[in-house]
Amino acid sequence: MRFGLIALGIGTLVVTGLIGWFGASAIGREVLVAAWVVPPIVVLHAGQLWLSAIAWRAVIGEDRPKTSRYLRIRWIREAVNSMLPVAQLGGNLVGIRLLMQRGISGPLASAGTIIDVTVEAITQFLFTAAGIALLTLIDVDRDWAPWVEGGMIAMGIGLAGFVVAQRVGALRLVEWLAERLSRLFPTISVDVVRGLHGELLRLQRDRGALLQATGLHLVAWMLGVGETWLALYAMGVPVSWEDALVIESMGMAARSAGFVVPGALGVQEAGFILVGGLFGIPPDATIALSMIKRVRELIVGLSGMLAWQVSEGKRLLRRS
Repeated sequence: MRFGLIALGIGTLVVTGLIGWFGASAIGREVLVAAWVVPPIVVLHAGQLWLSAIAWRAVIGEDRPKTSRYLRIRWIREAVNSMLPVAQLGGNLVGIRLLMQRGISGPLASAGTIIDVTVEAITQFLFTAAGIALLTLIDVDRDWAPWVEGGMIAMGIGLAGFVVAQRVGALRLVEWLAERLSRLFPTISVDVVRGLHGELLRLQRDRGALLQATGLHLVAWMLGVGETWLALYAMGVPVSWEDALVIESMGMAARSAGFVVPGALGVQEAGFILVGGLFGIPPDATIALSMIKRVRELIVGLSGMLAWQVSEGKRLLRRS
């Protein structure tokens, strides 16, 4: 938590510095001009959450589950990850806890969430690769190539390592540690992780569910392209759909790389500045694009946090 707060402070300083350097008044004007686009992109993001919720439900494979349940928890999960200094982990843990409160076993909720996070990461890799492929077809300065290629290689190695670790039984180590800790601290429950590895392998054998989740996450990433295209259009910076795909994929890749910083503050802005420069988009416009996304993130995040607290409050009232 302390590291997260330090990262948050640094990210805030970076964003403040970028806004001051490239002109706060110019960026402010761009944001105000495009303010009307915030409600539509909130709707677009709601579509992304809905698709992601269905994908999560598919990999868990619960019998006749309500989509609304997964949508609500997916919303809360994203809100926690974006609004709190939890390095993109806290929201997943909250999501597992909420699923368990609704009757899903701990191992199933945990394994399903791990697979969902893995599929989402793999589809982002594919989405980013599509953006790079389009970028190679555009007549721009190729000085970016070694950096992007290096980042993709590192991302690919990390994903492969994560998948292999799941297959060879890394989660058995989690089960083993939980068993040992429960002996030292009897209040710790191991029900959440007991049989986690076996449940993970069982879910991974459902190829149909994995393919469905992959397709849904890819469509969700593509909705983000619409958000970027619409925001730039509202600022009077029209771009083609292909250009918007490149900008969105590179910007979201930068955001993911800065996962240790709450909300990737500063990292997202720098990513948009760099990729926007390839298309001749001035820094004030790309920072304004990031700020519009931040407004949407704030609306979705704060409302999601409120929904989480309401959910916890109702649970406490039922218990009392």
